Amino acid sequence: MSHLFHPSILREYDVRGIVGDTLSEADARALGRSYAALAISEGAKRIAVGRDGRLHSPDLEAALIDGLTQSGLDVVQVGMGPSPMLYFAVATLAVDGGIQVTGSHNPADYNGFKMLLNGRSVFGEEIKALGRRAEVADWCEGAGNVSEADVVPAYLDALLEGFDGKAYRIGWDNGNGAGGEILEQLLKRLPGEHHAIYTEVDGTFPNHHPDPTVEANLADLKALVAEKKLDFGIAFDGDADRIGAVDGKGRVIWGDQLLIVLAAPVLKELPGATIIADVKASQTLFDRIEEMGGTPLMWKTGHSLIKSKMKETGSPLAGEMSGHIFFKHEWYGFDDALYAAIRLIRAVSVSGKSLTELKSEMPTSVATPELRFPIDDTRKFAVVEEVAARLATDGATVDTTDGVRVNTDDGWWLLRASNTQDVLVARAEAKDEAGLKRLTDAIDSQLAASGTERTESAH
Repeated sequence: MSHLFHPSILREYDVRGIVGDTLSEADARALGRSYAALAISEGAKRIAVGRDGRLHSPDLEAALIDGLTQSGLDVVQVGMGPSPMLYFAVATLAVDGGIQVTGSHNPADYNGFKMLLNGRSVFGEEIKALGRRAEVADWCEGAGNVSEADVVPAYLDALLEGFDGKAYRIGWDNGNGAGGEILEQLLKRLPGEHHAIYTEVDGTFPNHHPDPTVEANLADLKALVAEKKLDFGIAFDGDADRIGAVDGKGRVIWGDQLLIVLAAPVLKELPGATIIADVKASQTLFDRIEEMGGTPLMWKTGHSLIKSKMKETGSPLAGEMSGHIFFKHEWYGFDDALYAAIRLIRAVSVSGKSLTELKSEMPTSVATPELRFPIDDTRKFAVVEEVAARLATDGATVDTTDGVRVNTDDGWWLLRASNTQDVLVARAEAKDEAGLKRLTDAIDSQLAASGTERTESAH
């Protein structure tokens, strides 16, 4: 029985859609069949499966496992937990890959699947190929077994291995995401004083949207830090693969600023190492990595793309503005917000300063948040190409790693097409407000020349 996926759910980095609308249990089963056929063609025999805390995750997981086992793959269930726990299971158990059922940081009605196979993320063209496989039912038949594995104790031990951090007073906001139970156990073992909110796993996300990169979602964490006079605060997204943080004054430490703090001890140990960040990161980060004796590398946005580049360059640490932090140094190279939090405590400890002092020392610049605006899917890449062509004619200083990133005397601006949505993404950073205005004006004039304009999408 062939199967047709809704085209919108086969995304660049994962499969994700709205349950009951674009995503169903039939999709989960068909994905299991298609993934299994790919995996078996590469000699895979067993894979790990985990799920987040969304209300529909158990049913989608059951259908997925049905599809995997019908095709002859054995499945090891690791249960409900954060995506990094599934990644840890894949790294440490005798399995050939893994799938996490998760809607990540999307609203409660979304869900999806993040896939690993033979040491890589399944993404991009491979995800499209799974869709084509389902259309023609290019599957195999078999009867796989299902077993269970409790990786929680080993995962907790691994998170705390070599911990040499000081005892701080820290606030934690789990946002009712899938990391809650692990976080509660972790805090019992960490030194210091810990105040955690929303650790109960609740797939309806009753308190706030589980995305710590949107400042409005950090309001409760800021209030907690202020009320208890804490040293700093840490927040996770819905599946705990992205981290957010605030200092003792409640100021947000953005993804690229976290990377500056985290990179310092790594570069002390590994001078000259390549530290990777995505094209949305501040110029300050790339300059600072160089000052600390590292080799900064700007790369394309997207966790799968960053992981591939880390392997290629032997990079010990990488990060994205979106709060994905990847440690290969003393870890496995996957994005794990729980581990990044532990490393943040350790990095602040060895700095001899408070996180508030480290934030205050960072050069001040003014930057836009990530500006996202809707555009027709057929036009999004074309507009970026048109802008690049005009800039080349103008002799501008342009980096085309991912979209266009333009350096001027004022600072820099970026325009790129999102891989996951029908939006263009822009960002700009300058030394002052006047410079920022000139940069955003430049973005607007380029968009106008391509017959479009910067209208904010509700995000």
